[in-house]
Amino acid sequence: MTRIKHGTWVVVTDSEKALFLKNLTDHDNPNLDVFDEEEQENPSDREQSANRPGRMNDTGVNQRSAMDDTDWHELAKERFAKDLSDKLYALAHKGAFDRLILVASPQVLGALRDDLHKEVADRVIAEIPKTLTNHPIDKIESIIKAELEAA
Repeated sequence: MTRIKHGTWVVVTDSEKALFLKNLTDHDNPNLDVFDEEEQENPSDREQSANRPGRMNDTGVNQRSAMDDTDWHELAKERFAKDLSDKLYALAHKGAFDRLILVASPQVLGALRDDLHKEVADRVIAEIPKTLTNHPIDKIESIIKAELEAA
């Protein structure tokens, strides 16, 4: 069973928001304190797109097809995971944390896992595939404790 020791960092994130928490007590009674928060403005793709999708001629007479436009909203989500992994690397390099628990939706967790530097990945003690960014801190504490005890 993985335990939340004193000083363990917990990063709770989705594709637009990240909460940085630190455990101030022990596993039996975790007390997570929010010490930093990152949030990204990410309006819908329609609001970010400048033009209508392009069109191209097909092989038939007077036939045209629409071309896929770039999904700016989805790109911003992917960029957020990359930026978060870069921030974690910088903090790990400074020795800011020894143990890290990542809590994110499965898609974001996969993107983070792919981008994490070895120095950060070596400090990850648990990954919890859940979206908890909008939960109150006391609920996050109990969910994390239950997930770690079940593992």
